Amino acid sequence: MERAFDHVEEALGYVFKDKNLLVEALTHPSWAAETPRCQVHNQRLEFLGDAVLQLAVTTMLFENLPEESEGPLTKLRSVLTKEEALVAYAGALDLRSAVRLGKGEIMSGGRDRPSILGDAFEALLGAVFLDGGWPAAARVTQELANGLFADVQTLLAAENPKGALQEFTQEKHRCIPEYTTVAVTGPDHEPRFEVAVSLQGRELARATAGSRRAAESRAAQAALENLTETADEP
Repeated sequence: MERAFDHVEEALGYVFKDKNLLVEALTHPSWAAETPRCQVHNQRLEFLGDAVLQLAVTTMLFENLPEESEGPLTKLRSVLTKEEALVAYAGALDLRSAVRLGKGEIMSGGRDRPSILGDAFEALLGAVFLDGGWPAAARVTQELANGLFADVQTLLAAENPKGALQEFTQEKHRCIPEYTTVAVTGPDHEPRFEVAVSLQGRELARATAGSRRAAESRAAQAALENLTETADEP
């Protein structure tokens, strides 16, 4: 396990002065519950790390996108701090191998549970903040978020596919997309909605989901990807 901790420090590009903070950040409550001599786990650090992450991402966006207004900045911050992003950051640091879990949690698939990986990352960031201060925590956040931040438009589209598709079609085609429910299948308690999205009578994409809203969102994402690829072709 110590080797896994060393690997996390290497991936972070940060060496802890107080190794106890690193261990605490990577200790899940299930480990503490099954280990009599273990008195701490990572929930308090996760609470701190959540606030550090919000401020670090907010600062990064504010400094790097001076022309953007509050609305897009808020959406981007949401994308860069939601659970999917936290899991991506945890993956970059290989926290799956390093986090200490109880045997029961491991047997139930805890190493792949997004909430556990996300909480471990936030706890680790909180530990970096306590150990190295704001500069260290801000640097770690920026280096991890840069990969997701590279394509701003893609990030915004992922947050609101229908809105992004409408903006794209209004700009490029001077019209807005239309959504049609093609079919509703499955039992009443678990329906499946198939939705098609069209532009000026031409179908762009279809998608199926457990709700009409989710199906529309997926169809919009697929349509936006298709239109973007077409626009990029020589």
